[in-house]
Amino acid sequence: MINNDEITRLSIEVGKALIEKKCTLTTAESCTGGWIAKVITDIAGSSEYYHRGFVTYSNEAKHEMIGVDESTLAQHGAVSEEVVCQMALGALKAAKADFAISVSGIAGPGGGSADKPVGLVWFGFACKNASGTHVIAKHCIFSGNREQVRAESVIFSLKSIYKEIINN
Repeated sequence: MINNDEITRLSIEVGKALIEKKCTLTTAESCTGGWIAKVITDIAGSSEYYHRGFVTYSNEAKHEMIGVDESTLAQHGAVSEEVVCQMALGALKAAKADFAISVSGIAGPGGGSADKPVGLVWFGFACKNASGTHVIAKHCIFSGNREQVRAESVIFSLKSIYKEIINN
């Protein structure tokens, strides 16, 4: 079951943290299809900290819009640590933002394999601060139907970027 109250609460917390730090956020989304951008912009005043995002569902879009290397996509596939790191860094640069979230996964019901099962989602979190730019990647394997995998990805993204914001 999708917990819209939790998503709203997390979106508000992320926004407050960004305002407090006078920072901006961008998103580069594949399997979530813009859902993170939607919940961020559902909050009144979000234009203060969210200026643009990227829905890069295809490999071509990942390459053309945010500079993911074609060779990385070919070697590792779109659902990989390497790709979400490049997505986050590319979105950060293209949006001139302080923080970025990237998401690429297999929401199902098809498309999975033994190495990359349905429910596997990779996340990238990039940050610019006084010591430079850094990126971290995390992954989860969520259970449930397509909508549940996507909703859990949104929640995980918001929780994780909140921690990055308050710790930087």
